[in-house]
This record gives sequence, structure tokens and C-alpha cells, in this order.
Amino acid sequence: MKLLKARAIALAVVTAAGVAAPALSSAAASQSPETDAAQYPIVIEHALGTTTIESKPERVATVNWANHEVPLALGVVPVGFAAANFGDDDGDGLLPWVSERLEELGAEVPVLFDETDGIDFEAVADTEPDVILAAYSGLTEEDYETLSEIAPTVAYPEAAWATGWRDMIELNSTAMGMAAEGAELIASIEDEIAETVGAYPELEGRTTMFMTHIDPTDLSEIGFYTTHDTRVQFFTDLGLAMPPSIDELSAGTDRFALSQSSEQMDVFDDVDIIVTYGDENDETLAEVAHDPLLSQIPAIERGSVVTLPGSSPLGTAANPTPLAISWVLEDYVALLAEAAAKVG
Repeated sequence: MKLLKARAIALAVVTAAGVAAPALSSAAASQSPETDAAQYPIVIEHALGTTTIESKPERVATVNWANHEVPLALGVVPVGFAAANFGDDDGDGLLPWVSERLEELGAEVPVLFDETDGIDFEAVADTEPDVILAAYSGLTEEDYETLSEIAPTVAYPEAAWATGWRDMIELNSTAMGMAAEGAELIASIEDEIAETVGAYPELEGRTTMFMTHIDPTDLSEIGFYTTHDTRVQFFTDLGLAMPPSIDELSAGTDRFALSQSSEQMDVFDDVDIIVTYGDENDETLAEVAHDPLLSQIPAIERGSVVTLPGSSPLGTAANPTPLAISWVLEDYVALLAEAAAKVG
């Protein structure tokens, strides 16, 4: 496997007057789609309320996971954002694609909020933001109310931790008064995904599920991410298909992860590829492969399993975010294609 390398996002920033803003979802801004997103006030509806932004924000802060990647991708350095608390292999509070983007912009590392024990509201307030971005987050109503006292805050459109990367870009860029630029960013990433996936036709239509971390001390049940989770949603972008079993188990719940008894593992007979966390040499997978029940899952039996080091940048980037997608795409797709080749 080649070393993972950052890939610059080719972003055509729209500056000409009269450029149409992107069509926005019901959770996005209520301004006319025929007008440029820089017209104010901008009103954004989301799961926790309605946010009004009176003028273009000059100081942008973000909280929770990955929201800072939207302004960074658009050339705006936030005054503060959450320090990485997962996948940060060098302990500097930055994921590698964020470090590289800051270097590209010639920017110093801004204030990093320590969210180990939740949002540091005082630290956020100290950055004196004009807007707070949290389109992909787990904000509670109390969190939202407290942040809104500091600055207009944009929360998730429907459910906590369920915002896809497109909606994250759409909502956050709209809140910055850069909806047209956000649409260009989405199109650029989509083009890159299409070009990369196009080189691996064997992926087309392969049913894929994402198992959560496996506990080798208790194989009586297996956890998996539902269709509400962005890791699973990303499979569709990569030309993969959703197993009917995952669709059915996900229906009727808004949870992003569930578990299934090992005695009912035959429900996953329709899965071609399994993605999970763990090193290739991890003994956990060997134990799973020898378990009398789990070993009967066809994908495990034939070895159509992609293991991602869960605490590494690669494992972290399986959860698609605006900068991480380009950074990990080629390697992730190659791993999936390797597993698909074993399906037969």
C-alpha cells in the first residue's frame, strides 16, 4: 500500500455577481435560490431552531467534529475549532489533512478547543466569533442555547451525528455567506470521487456493511453502523450498495449503531464486503474467523473484509469529511476493491 498523501481540492471560488446559489435542502437557508448567498439576512432552519445571520461573518468558530474543514476548504481560517481527540497520531490536536491545509494557506494554528469533557464554552466565547458552525455535531438543546448566546449558531439539519458531508458543506458555507463556493466544493469532491471509483468497476453494486469495533472477549453479538451513520452513507458515493439486511434493521430507528446476536448472523448472508476497525495482524479477526457462528457469515468466510486501524488517520477518514475524503480516497477505494475481488 502506498503512503497516504494529501490531495489538494480544486476549488473554483465563485465571485462574480449574479451567480445562482445552490439549491438548498429544507434545512438550509431560506433565501431565494436565484440570489447570491451573500445577501443578508441569511436565515437557516435546523433541528434545534432557526438561526439568523445579519451580516457576513468575519470571525468563524466551529465546534465538534470536522466543521472547521468547510471554512478551511474555502480558504477561511477559523478563529478556533475543536482539537482532534481521535485519530491524532502525533498528539498536536490536528488531523494530518487539517495540518496540510493550514500550511497551504500559510496560516498559524488557531485556538484549539479541548472538548474532552464537552464543549468549552468559555474558550469559544474568548475567540469572539461572529458565527459558530456545528452542522455535523451532537449538540444538545442546552449546548445550542449556550452557544447562541455567544454568536449565531448553526446546528445539524435532522439528527445528531447524522449530517452527510454534502449537507455539512451546504449548511456551513451558507452560514458563512459562501453558499455558491460551497456548491463548487461539493461538485469538486464529487468529480474526484467519480474519477477514483471509475478505475475500480468491480466495486459497482457490491453490498457492504460497516461493523463497529469488535470485542474479542465477547463475540456473542456484533455491532454495526446503520444507514443513519455517515460512514455507511459514504458507501453509496463509492458505487457500493446497501445490503437489504442493513436497510431493514435500520428502519424504525434513528440510532447510528445497533447490535445483532451472533446466533442470528445468517441475516448478513446478503453482505459482499465487511468494513471494520482493526489492524491486519489483529488477533481479533482471527478469532472471529474461527468462531463457530461468526465464521458462517459469507464475507468473513471468504475474507472479504477491510480492516481500518481505528485510532489512525486512515480509520478516522472512513467517516467522510470535506478535507479527509481527498486525503484517503485512493487508498480506501483500493482496499475495498481488494475485498471485492474475493467475492467471485
